[in-house]
Amino acid sequence: MRHGQIKLEGEQSARLLSWGIRFFLAAALSASQTPGGYAPFALGCVAASGPGSMGGAALVGCVVGAALFMDFAQALPFLAAGVLILSAATAFRDLRLLETKWFLPLTAAGLFLSVSGIYVLQSLAPLEDLSPCVAAAVLVGLSAWYDQPLLWPGRERLEPDSLLFLAGSVVLALTDLELVGLSVGRALLCALLLYTAYQRGTLAGAAAGLGAGLTADFLSGGGSVLFGAAYGLAGMAAGSRTGHRRGGAALAFLGAVLAALLPVHDALAVPLLLESAVGTALFLLLPGRVFGGKRVKRPEAAEGGPAPLERMKQQLTRTAAVLRDLYDSMGRGTPVSTEENPAIIFDRAAEKVCRGCALCELCWQREYTGTFNALNDATPFLLERGRALPKDFPGYFADRCVHLPDFLTAVNGELTAFLLRRQYRRQLEETRRSARGQYAQLSELLTATAAGLGEVPVSGEAEAACRIGAALRPKEGELVCGDTVVSFRTGTGLLCLLLADGMGSGEAARKESALTCRLVEQFLEAGIEPEAALKTLNSAMALRGADTGSFTTIDLLTCRPETGEAVFYKYGAAPSYLKKGGVVRRVTGGTLPAGLRGSPAVPDVTRATLEPGGFAVLISDGVADPGRDEWLMDLLAGWEGEDPQVLAGLILSESVRREGLQDDCGIQVLYRAKEGAVKKV
Repeated sequence: MRHGQIKLEGEQSARLLSWGIRFFLAAALSASQTPGGYAPFALGCVAASGPGSMGGAALVGCVVGAALFMDFAQALPFLAAGVLILSAATAFRDLRLLETKWFLPLTAAGLFLSVSGIYVLQSLAPLEDLSPCVAAAVLVGLSAWYDQPLLWPGRERLEPDSLLFLAGSVVLALTDLELVGLSVGRALLCALLLYTAYQRGTLAGAAAGLGAGLTADFLSGGGSVLFGAAYGLAGMAAGSRTGHRRGGAALAFLGAVLAALLPVHDALAVPLLLESAVGTALFLLLPGRVFGGKRVKRPEAAEGGPAPLERMKQQLTRTAAVLRDLYDSMGRGTPVSTEENPAIIFDRAAEKVCRGCALCELCWQREYTGTFNALNDATPFLLERGRALPKDFPGYFADRCVHLPDFLTAVNGELTAFLLRRQYRRQLEETRRSARGQYAQLSELLTATAAGLGEVPVSGEAEAACRIGAALRPKEGELVCGDTVVSFRTGTGLLCLLLADGMGSGEAARKESALTCRLVEQFLEAGIEPEAALKTLNSAMALRGADTGSFTTIDLLTCRPETGEAVFYKYGAAPSYLKKGGVVRRVTGGTLPAGLRGSPAVPDVTRATLEPGGFAVLISDGVADPGRDEWLMDLLAGWEGEDPQVLAGLILSESVRREGLQDDCGIQVLYRAKEGAVKKV
């Protein structure tokens, strides 16, 4: 009970902290106002916080911010837009549309524009006021877009771009705070820009500088692009010094600002230069750990021992070996489990009832064979039903037993205990097997990760050697398809085609298959070998399926574009097909779908070579019945085109004509271009 109370208190504290963060962010961002009295960053915070209590906390922060930083005429449309944004998020909370990253930013920008546009049209100079209003609407959408990964309830993650954007938004709220005539906000913005450029490189520094500068120009209301030009050039210059010492980046930043201001005669030029100098000083005062240990690589340091990448590889390999030894030791030290003999049920019942019976010697000595046969014949009925009845015993035994009711009561008591012991032993054995499987899978994952360190990505020419086509069609009467198809390339150039078929059809099946594809993709993009990734996922889905009762078929094809080396991995998936000219080969498997078996289950693995000019076709079982797919093999054998998308569409249309959409249909086609054709593309 105490544990549950601590957990509940922890959840409440986390929820209060999340509310507080959104409340104070929205209140602080209300101070960052553009010409016209708009506060776009605060409204973007409301949109990014999503529906429910989190969005409500951000809206309350906007109310407090409006009371502190705005007059009544500015606060009214600001709060009206905030209420509409939260209402829209709440109204669409149960729709899939809300899960798309672009929906709320566009909705927030549109609602802000619709509310503020009314005031613009009623102003004395609507044409002059329109531009600041539109620009503020754009900032609302951008703010919602970048803040979503940080603030969206339940899916918070620390994305660097989002963190930098939010930090810049908060810093800009301090623009009007001045010390000795210099803007505190712009000085901090220079430090943040210099840090970003130094960490991310030339292009990122130039883009961040230009964006921050144009926003500062807009907030200043001067109508010039002074800050945009200075910050953009300075960010590019500082980014060119990434990997070198911080002092060089700081000097490049200041030099670029000075160069941008030389031909300018503006009252803000001198403050901008001084603010840049203050920001540079703050950047140089940052501790080294903020930069993740960034240092210039020195030859003598590299010669002193193995490279960091090699050391990491060795550490992962040693850890994998330890886990493998632990797995082996569990297998050696565990005795083979044996089932308890059901005869113990009758032995213990006889000890309680028959020992004091007058017929004990008759039943258990002179007629022992008959008693043994009677109890042996009754055993299957007891175990199947879980309870003993008089009819389970032969007449010669039941008629002779003078304590039959008491004997049945004792047998049923012992039978219940026997079944509980057997269930416990089986659960214990399953837990032991699961634990061993997890150690083995962790060992395989670490070994695969270590092996993948330092692999060189494939060249762009090899990537162009393959083209992909796909087609989906929901079951008749459904609005969404329960199948999911995904294709991607890993960092090492491995081309992956994935088709998952969720149990059933409709939205529930789509969610299951989409989750499966997303997890497999994350495993493979992390550098984990496909077989190890699929075994790990199968174990997790088996545990999850114990509660939900769901399962998913997985059909994965990996291909090396430069060599055509292809591998099919299947968990309960429909047959796949390899085509070269008029020859078609079926690739099948017999493993159950993922989630129906525990950790010992491994996928069916088939290795093949995809020849130049050849096709590989993945289908779900709704496209063609595996027992009568001759029409599909004939279609593939007669196909003479080279466009995989056209072939996918042709297979789908023929399947609809023959099968009648009795199930969801998913198709993926991989085509490897003929030799010499890549250069022509």
